[in-house]
Amino acid sequence: MYRILQGLRIVEGASFIAAPSCGLHLLQMGAEVIRFDDIGGGPDFDRWPLAPNGRSLYWEGLNKGKKSIAIDLRRPEGRELAARLVTAPGEQSGIFLTNFPEKGFLSLERLAALRPDLITVRVMGWADGTPALDYTVNAAAGVPLMTGPVDAEGPINHVLPAWDLLAGAYAAFGLLALERRRAATGEGGELKVPLSDLAIASLGHLGQIAEVMVSGEDRPRMGNDLNGAFGRDFETADGERVMIVALTPRQWSGLVDVLGIAGQVAALEEELGISFDTDAGTRFLHRGRLFPLVEAAMKLRRSTELPALFDPAGVCWGPYQSLKTALDKDPRFGAANPTLQPIDHASGHRYATPGAAATVTGVGREMPRRAPFLGEHTDEILADVLGLSDGEIGRLHDLRVVASHQEAEKAR
Repeated sequence: MYRILQGLRIVEGASFIAAPSCGLHLLQMGAEVIRFDDIGGGPDFDRWPLAPNGRSLYWEGLNKGKKSIAIDLRRPEGRELAARLVTAPGEQSGIFLTNFPEKGFLSLERLAALRPDLITVRVMGWADGTPALDYTVNAAAGVPLMTGPVDAEGPINHVLPAWDLLAGAYAAFGLLALERRRAATGEGGELKVPLSDLAIASLGHLGQIAEVMVSGEDRPRMGNDLNGAFGRDFETADGERVMIVALTPRQWSGLVDVLGIAGQVAALEEELGISFDTDAGTRFLHRGRLFPLVEAAMKLRRSTELPALFDPAGVCWGPYQSLKTALDKDPRFGAANPTLQPIDHASGHRYATPGAAATVTGVGREMPRRAPFLGEHTDEILADVLGLSDGEIGRLHDLRVVASHQEAEKAR
């Protein structure tokens, strides 16, 4: 947690990964993020994984440090209240983060009528407004047909929701870009971030659109081989598996030297009339000849030897290990990493909790904060942001337009 964006207020009406992760990134740099949810919780409030008491660890992870107001969004009074919250006055307010549909009570047209300089960041599925998730966009873009073993027969989904996570980061970048423009010109606007456009643009940035259009062929499956350079998983003498990658000349020469295969590689270079030292592509093209050399050498070494062997030589490598092993035994991911701090959460559990992933040089980190209880800050937000009196707030509770934490719990 840092205070770089302190004073910036963002109202978030969103669910699942992309938009809430955007809010989380901004909050961890100091922004205030107020999220509104339906009384009883939104569609992701009970999303797996769950704690033993049924609380969503997923929701808890994506909404750390945010403030929560519970509103009955099915009723006109509740929808009006949400719109007032989004468009509340303030030089650093009037910023709305959402994945609600373009049309409806939270459309740009309706909200901008209440505050013309409103900034809206809208994460979408398809650019035409059609619903989509990371998995369906990934499927349509062809990535599952490039993933998996060479002899796989069907598509293989990736466990990591790449486009959702990238969309959250891209939306945070875009939101700050629009905020800078508004500070300079007074102009608001809407930024749309469709997962589909982000996916196809990202593939294009990596040269994969050009690859298909130039060659006329899809990229084939390659298993664990790294496309275009030397890289694959290898087994050690004690049965562990490690990933080894050699993109740069130093990484390659270091690997060859420490494994003691320089003579065999030199003989192969002479046979083929090439040099592997400076061209990563040749290492990929001839990986079928190189892999057996590395395989044989790795079979002679135990995994415990590798740090002292590889690290001084500049070899790029990493062990295959479970997340539990990484947290328990790898200091880069465990208690020694300042990104993670033990925090007591609303679920009743205490566990290592990430703050901002980036480190700001010379600025001390603050502890990450737990996610709110649903409706925990309802009265505070109504009073501080909308300026409602105690009587007005009490009336909204009586009409069940809003709910406190206790009232929201009963509604679940």
